[in-house]
Amino acid sequence: MGTLGGLGLSLPHLLAAKAQAESKEKKGRGNSSDVNCILIWTQGGTSHHDTFDPKPQAPINVKGEYGVIDTAIPGVQFTEIVPRMAQEIGRYGLLRSWNPMNGSHGVADQHVMSGRPFNPAMHYPTIGSVVSHQMGFKTAMPPFIQLGNAVDRSFGGGKAGILGLEHNAFEILADPNAQNFVVRDISPPSGITNERVDRRKRVLGMVDSLQRSTSVQPTDFDALDENYKTALDMITAQETRQAFELDKEDPKLREQYGKNSFGQKCLLARRLIEAGVRFVTISDGGWDTHQNNFSALKGHLLPRIDQGLPQLLIDLEQRGMLEKTLVVWLTDFGRTPKINSASGRDHWASAGFAVMAGAGIPGGSIVGATDDEGGQPIRNQYFSEDLVATIYHKLGLPLDLHVQSPDGRPVRLIEGNLIREWV
Repeated sequence: MGTLGGLGLSLPHLLAAKAQAESKEKKGRGNSSDVNCILIWTQGGTSHHDTFDPKPQAPINVKGEYGVIDTAIPGVQFTEIVPRMAQEIGRYGLLRSWNPMNGSHGVADQHVMSGRPFNPAMHYPTIGSVVSHQMGFKTAMPPFIQLGNAVDRSFGGGKAGILGLEHNAFEILADPNAQNFVVRDISPPSGITNERVDRRKRVLGMVDSLQRSTSVQPTDFDALDENYKTALDMITAQETRQAFELDKEDPKLREQYGKNSFGQKCLLARRLIEAGVRFVTISDGGWDTHQNNFSALKGHLLPRIDQGLPQLLIDLEQRGMLEKTLVVWLTDFGRTPKINSASGRDHWASAGFAVMAGAGIPGGSIVGATDDEGGQPIRNQYFSEDLVATIYHKLGLPLDLHVQSPDGRPVRLIEGNLIREWV
């Protein structure tokens, strides 16, 4: 097997999923609407006060340093540091009355990304893993890809859990904004041409045939063959090569997304969906603003989102992809109404925001409201399980979906309610 080492093939478990997907009927596939998903995860807890739920009439130690601006919807205001999101509000729906019911890192990644509170006895899978398990491969590309590693996995966040390691995300850690952007394990190393790949396949076949003759477990070799075949198909497939060729994009379009890591991740996510990936998580870290909340948000964190996310929605719509692509922005939790002594906001477990667009989400819909300090929802309160239930619904997955745990028990994956205003 070492004869393929030069290709950097480290795709264990993921490769078995393709054979599994092709060999057994998926329960959820019959209900599938063939909608794909791009999930934006801002790790650390993005402040709702300083973005989409400002309180300009509150005391200065609540409303903070920013002024407010009008959005394209009369009577709806955002803070001044998200001007493009304000201008393009007609392209997405905003939930102002999300109650996270949690203010702890790690636990949040598990809860929000699966719709299930952390349970040490039952590791519930993240949404992308459920999509991988139920829908399988559409092309040679993995069904579930994560861009970046800004997901806290200490409590199982962002992982496949009981569905098995083969349904974990295929992680791309390279920065797509880098000049020499190369995807490890997918892009062959320099000097490894397709001809060399073919020669190595032949050598592997010869070694494999010698081992088979003395093997007492030929079925194991059959499974291994399928996994290597899947890996090689993935590496040599046209859609794989094309998906990562960001330099082939119009330079003006790349500038419109933003020549930074987040903006180029958004562009890459669109290309991955085009290439057949079903679920892409864009992870972005650094949002735990206990200190210097206002300078961090205005100077670095939010300008990238304010440019990249609206451009992603515009690009998807212009390409006719938005109806079949659900775009979601989630974060750990909200942040405290009162500003602390370090000019920051701490964790807040009772209020926050969520954004959804595409796949029939009504653009310009503002759902719910919080009290005068942004501390509690006072109208149309929804929880993390409701967010995930709504995502399931949009992706064509049944809300009563059951899977088998490793010990054979039936497990219901989600028990939330739909966000009525968005379905």
